Amino acid sequence: MERKHKKISESQVEISELMLPSHSNFNGKIHGGHLLSLLDQIAFACGSKHSRAYCVTASVDTVDFLKPIEIGELVTLKASVNYVGTSSMVIGIRVESENILSGKVNHCNSSYFTMVAKDKAGKSLPVPGLILQNDHDIRRFVKCIKRNKMKFKRQKEFHETDFSSKEYIHLLDDYNVKIEL
Repeated sequence: MERKHKKISESQVEISELMLPSHSNFNGKIHGGHLLSLLDQIAFACGSKHSRAYCVTASVDTVDFLKPIEIGELVTLKASVNYVGTSSMVIGIRVESENILSGKVNHCNSSYFTMVAKDKAGKSLPVPGLILQNDHDIRRFVKCIKRNKMKFKRQKEFHETDFSSKEYIHLLDDYNVKIEL
């Protein structure tokens, strides 16, 4: 019988990878696309470990690139289930880079991926709940509730608002646009 709730620590995943020249962009920094691929992989691993099912990425709510990553640095991604719904999970990911020579560690990225557990036919599956064990766990869960409410409010507003209306054209006054109607 599948458990109804799991501790966050039971699903946490951590991976490290050495950043190679083949991962770099034209500026010699690690390409954001490479990092996004790693983020998606660890979100999948963490969500699948929690749900004991294959997962798909439903949305990427936030990806904050805080510091560039250099070739030759060791990048570590740490993923945790921060929130669960019926079949969805928000996976919080922290990315740190380490200069191998100096030992200096930088927080480079924070991301939130919403993953959904699926069966072989592609139908959503229920996921175990979370056992919140401390203030940190509670804070992360509540922040996800807040982020979800803001997301749904934004989606509703964008769906219900006709932005082509001339009443919104004044919003463009302070931006670097030229209107030629």
